[in-house]
Parts: sequence; structure tokens; C-alpha cells
Amino acid sequence: MAKRGGFPGGMPGNMNNLMKQAQRMQRQMEEQQAALESKEFTATAGGGVVEVTVTGKRELTKVTIDPEAVDPDDVEMLQDLIVAAANEALRKCEEESAASMSKITGGLSGLGGGLF
Repeated sequence: MAKRGGFPGGMPGNMNNLMKQAQRMQRQMEEQQAALESKEFTATAGGGVVEVTVTGKRELTKVTIDPEAVDPDDVEMLQDLIVAAANEALRKCEEESAASMSKITGGLSGLGGGLF
């Protein structure tokens, strides 16, 4: 006779406990996301002549350019410095996001988390 409340094939564990863990993990992830969104990430390029700040929502909020970096004959260099600083600030944001989510999920990737 089959056990009540079990899984076909004998999958171990208690479904209620798994659901509680999933709900707790989801709540922690939402809290971490909210905390991340309130942070700012700043990066520089060109030895600090260009500074860019983005939020955890990946929104550019500030660009600071040293007047010495403004050369009308080399606008492309200034553009490259802005892009480099913005990309670095976004990379920092992504890195912190991945690290904080990894703490919650224990390094599991994807929705299934490699459990299947």
C-alpha cells in the first residue's frame, strides 16, 4: 500500500518543509533585492577624470567629468571614458547582486537549482 502524502518514486523530504523553505528564500531574496536597489555603485576611468554612479536598479544617476578631460579635438576619448566608467559601475552592481543572491540560494543556479 502506498504511503499517504509521499511522492511517487520515493522522493525524500517533506513537501510542507520544502514550501516553507522556498517561501523563506523568496522573502530573503526580495529583502536583498530591495537593499541592493537602495545602494549606489561608483566607478572611475582615466585615472579618475571621469566618475559614474549607478543605482542598484541599474540607473545612471551621476556623471562627473574633470574639465581637464574635455578636449574638443578628442571627444571620442571622453566618450570612451564615460562608457568604461559606466560599465565598471554596472559590473560592480551585478557582482554584488550575484554575491548576495548566492548567499541565499547557496550557489544554486536557475529555478530548479540543480535539484532535478
